[in-house]
Amino acid sequence: MTAFPYKKAHFIGVAGVGMSATAILLRDSGVSVTGSDEAIYPPISHVLAREGLDCRTPYAPNNIPDGADLIVIGKNARLVPETNAEVAEAFDRHARPGGPAILSFADVLGLLARGHEAIVAAGSFGKTTSVSMLAHCLSSAGLDPSWMIGALPLSPPSAAHIGAGPAFLLEGDEYPSSNTDNRSKFLHYSPAHVLLTPLAHDHVNVFPTVAEYLAPFGQLLAMVPGDGLIVASTSGPLSQSFLATIKREVITFGIGSGDWRAEAIEWGERSRFTLTHGGRAVVRVETGQLGLHNIENMVGVGAFVLARGLVTPEQYAAAMGSFRGIVRRLDRKSEKTSLQMFEGFGSSYDKARSAIAAMKQHFGGRRLVAVFEPHTFSWRNRQTLHWYDDVFEGCDRVFIYEPASQGAGTHDQASLAEIVARVREAGFEATPVTSRAEGVSIIGDQLKPDDAVIFLSSGDIGGLIEALPALAEARWPA
Repeated sequence: MTAFPYKKAHFIGVAGVGMSATAILLRDSGVSVTGSDEAIYPPISHVLAREGLDCRTPYAPNNIPDGADLIVIGKNARLVPETNAEVAEAFDRHARPGGPAILSFADVLGLLARGHEAIVAAGSFGKTTSVSMLAHCLSSAGLDPSWMIGALPLSPPSAAHIGAGPAFLLEGDEYPSSNTDNRSKFLHYSPAHVLLTPLAHDHVNVFPTVAEYLAPFGQLLAMVPGDGLIVASTSGPLSQSFLATIKREVITFGIGSGDWRAEAIEWGERSRFTLTHGGRAVVRVETGQLGLHNIENMVGVGAFVLARGLVTPEQYAAAMGSFRGIVRRLDRKSEKTSLQMFEGFGSSYDKARSAIAAMKQHFGGRRLVAVFEPHTFSWRNRQTLHWYDDVFEGCDRVFIYEPASQGAGTHDQASLAEIVARVREAGFEATPVTSRAEGVSIIGDQLKPDDAVIFLSSGDIGGLIEALPALAEARWPA
């Protein structure tokens, strides 16, 4: 491992999943680490407490310790010197002779990965699950990779790990690195190999056109050396059109197309499929994960680890069978009620559609209720109101929470009334919700003991993700 060039780091905005994971990696690499945030909530508060990291609230200039030679600033609209005194103090110190460096967490990950074999999982959706599956698979085989996962996985048991093996597994996000660096995060990672999951136009506030969205992915693949491996999904028209522009060998995967495929799928509480390569069966795989998209993620991981010869087919299948998933990625919210209640990470159209399709696949005999919050910029931008025309296809009832207000002035923000009206025009029964108390009352009155419920947001839906399962446990215990 290349020695990290800083000794004492402070993270402003440490309560983000990526920021906290990076802080833990630095701490475990021998760097003294402190952090601060406006407020720290579960589940990250539990992670930071468990890790014993020094985290201070709220933001204040004196949070930055004397002698810090590195300040890592998160990508948040509030983390600018004009409105945040702690950030202003960071830039003041940086400007002094011998002052601390200021980096994004993507910069830090790029430095940590030097001297390793960086394996970057990128794409519009599925990358978090894929890098988690890779980490679990290689760890189960005793290879001890390092990794950074931009979520809280159940398998492996942590989002960040410094291992003794050569591989460094990184979730590659296309979103800008910081408020002062518009480069996509993954362009800092110097990939030796790339696992590319399905592509779909996302982050329209940053990438208004499809061409602008695809550009950094092209830059990422161009960074892979000639002896590196690119494994890419064929799922969807955007993936296929993008792959047609790549002028080098690419190993493809998918469900109905690609070099590696899932065939003979049997659905159940534990589903099964056969991983094939070039039409020949490789291994039979069993999984407790929901949905076709999770099987596709497993196919991509299998294509990568088996093409690289990192594990045997039997080791791969065993790891997929024991993979427990990720918090907020179709994880069950309660085992104590007859309702089937799951949370899907509904940050984009395709992620929401995949979560709904998975619920219909496994619970098709139940009424499907969606509790949705337009949290990301894409969901609350008037330019993407057409997403609401069919995103809830398969849902019997839809409850829509008040859109997030952070950053509303930076784009063409749609109102709750506009969003509800668009969903109703599309033929879905939609009800607006403006508070946790109102949601518990309105949604609680409508729920039935044999319903299936999918929570869709990248936020917390005003606390309804916790409140409604608690209500269901009390009314309809398992």
